[in-house]
Amino acid sequence: MRPDILNPLFALVATLPGVGPKTSPLFDKALSPPHGGPARVADLLFHLPHSGIDRRSRPKIAEASHDGIVTLEVRVVDHRPPGGRNAKAPFRVLVEDDTGDLLLVFFLANHNWIERSLPIGATRWVSGKLELWDGHLQMVHPDKVLDEAGLAKLPPVEPVYGLTEGLGQRAVQKAVEGALTRMPPMPEWIDGPLLAQKRWPDFAHALIALHRPEGPEALDPQHPARLRLAYDELLASQVALGLMRARMRRLGGRASLGTGRISNSILAALPFRPTGAQEQALTEIRADLAADVRMLRLLQGDVGSGKTLVALLAMATVVEAGRQAAMMAPTEILARQHYERMVPLAEAAGLRIALITGRDKAAERSRTLAGLEAGEIDIAIGTHALFQESVGFRDLALAVVDEQHRFGVHQRLALGSKGEAVDILVMTATPIPRTLVLTYFGDMDVSMLREKPAGRQPIDTRAVAIERLDEVVAGVGRAIQAGARVYWVCPLVDENEDLDLAAATERRDVLAQFFGDRVGLVHGQMKGREKDAAMEAFQRGQTDILVATTVIEVGVDVPEATVMVIEHAERFGLAQLHQLRGRVGRGSGRSTCLLLYKAPLGQVAQARIEIMRETEDGFRIAEEDLRLRGEGEVLGTRQSGTPGFRLASLDVHGALLPVARDDARMIVDQDPDLASERGQAVRLLLYLFNRDEAMKLLRAG
Repeated sequence: MRPDILNPLFALVATLPGVGPKTSPLFDKALSPPHGGPARVADLLFHLPHSGIDRRSRPKIAEASHDGIVTLEVRVVDHRPPGGRNAKAPFRVLVEDDTGDLLLVFFLANHNWIERSLPIGATRWVSGKLELWDGHLQMVHPDKVLDEAGLAKLPPVEPVYGLTEGLGQRAVQKAVEGALTRMPPMPEWIDGPLLAQKRWPDFAHALIALHRPEGPEALDPQHPARLRLAYDELLASQVALGLMRARMRRLGGRASLGTGRISNSILAALPFRPTGAQEQALTEIRADLAADVRMLRLLQGDVGSGKTLVALLAMATVVEAGRQAAMMAPTEILARQHYERMVPLAEAAGLRIALITGRDKAAERSRTLAGLEAGEIDIAIGTHALFQESVGFRDLALAVVDEQHRFGVHQRLALGSKGEAVDILVMTATPIPRTLVLTYFGDMDVSMLREKPAGRQPIDTRAVAIERLDEVVAGVGRAIQAGARVYWVCPLVDENEDLDLAAATERRDVLAQFFGDRVGLVHGQMKGREKDAAMEAFQRGQTDILVATTVIEVGVDVPEATVMVIEHAERFGLAQLHQLRGRVGRGSGRSTCLLLYKAPLGQVAQARIEIMRETEDGFRIAEEDLRLRGEGEVLGTRQSGTPGFRLASLDVHGALLPVARDDARMIVDQDPDLASERGQAVRLLLYLFNRDEAMKLLRAG
């Protein structure tokens, strides 16, 4: 049960003064509550102003600046309404002080409102921007027209909030003021010494400082109040992950001790030695498999760093212990590719391996499922078809999940529930910045592959203006004559699949004029079989050029492909450009990546292209991507259950994350039931930041 102290913050925004049946749905839309229900008071309080209007400058008319907002004390001298044939002219009001005068200008104005608000002879305060027009000083549509009582309520810096159509600033400001009055006194969940060292305010005063800013500096992401709230959100996330991890540990595991018999046969069949990074990762994974606690490990490697081999050797280890393994890939192309890569090595080592996808024929599928249940198949590779109810294992020990961020957390756990105490290894070929690893995968141990296998050549990356397209096409022709195969990736068009497809189809047609039927096409709207056929034709060399949308971004492996052309490279994120470039340079030949761009380049696009030319280190590229784009976009497709921070911005507040993680570990280690005084306060924090799942784990023990 949620503690009663939080009830005022979990009341609906619709209960606040000034929020009626018409505006309530607008608040729901503007606040986009992460819990998916109607907006609550807490959602509104976490909807921080993105900027502020500084109304502290209160000069005399003669001294007033013309390049910012001023608030002037004036006397109303004269009304000059439009008259005669010029009825659409503005209503002007002449005002003055001891140093000069100016005109207030109102277009299409309500005359009654002007006469009521600015009676002749009255003193008023007007706030807005001054400008010179036809030699006379004027203020067009003042933001504020106030009497003395109104001035007393005018904030020195007026907060400006993100809105949705139909919702005005005044409505949000009024609702926020109502929400602030409902703040209950909260116990402190931040560690006392840390709070003192950072000089952060308490939770309530932090929110007040940001919604009632006393100066523009209060809206800086590094302001103590904002840092405090960012830390609260990060701590809630880390405690929730820590509780999940502790529960996994408490559930216990089953030790799988390999003999090395199958693994050694696989290694003997390889034409190369594994890299030091692969050997280190395998040592870490085998230590987890041999322990009696469940493994939950993330294996992240740069493009082409050899994750598949590590996964195969890990699966071989559990088969040596007399048990089974499964590997889940996000697409059929990738599942089939993993299968085809592993089959020759598996056969050499006597491993029985099967592929399960949604397209299997009924008889073939029945045979495979029966073999799995009887233990006659050691390793199953497939798509999400693997965790359908009909799929059962005799004794599943290890589940490998490829490209984790394409799957939800629930899907990962569903595969893990196919056996008793299943160990889970998650792989990603998208290098992830350290802060995001802590945030999204904080319940996991991490192994990293930073080395490329021996014999891989560096990729020559060049930026070419789109105006030189003819030269690029001619260069592609020469490369094909020399035996190369070429990827040609077409631009992202406003994240619109239909337009992406149109761009790719048009480029295929243009290239076909030069290269005939040697040009293939693959895109996301093709049926699975068509996609596979287009990829297969390219792999076998039946086509020399494969025009594609970003469907080829992850995993597809054609060692003969040595040229990558990325059209409108300025439209892609850094991580995407790096993934696409990683489709070439997979064999021993020299490879080239051409980034075609349309000038002039924006600052961010220019920075991306320069970084791509400077380095092939995916981990450095990932850190730069985070800096340029922020955490919301870096991981691409959002998985179910991702943090989606509202107050913390990882590119700004990332340095707080390791502190929050260490603190969360101490909390969970020392007080796993959150029963202490601080533990009870942390419970409130978890509810406030929608980490209710963690509370369910506590109750489940």
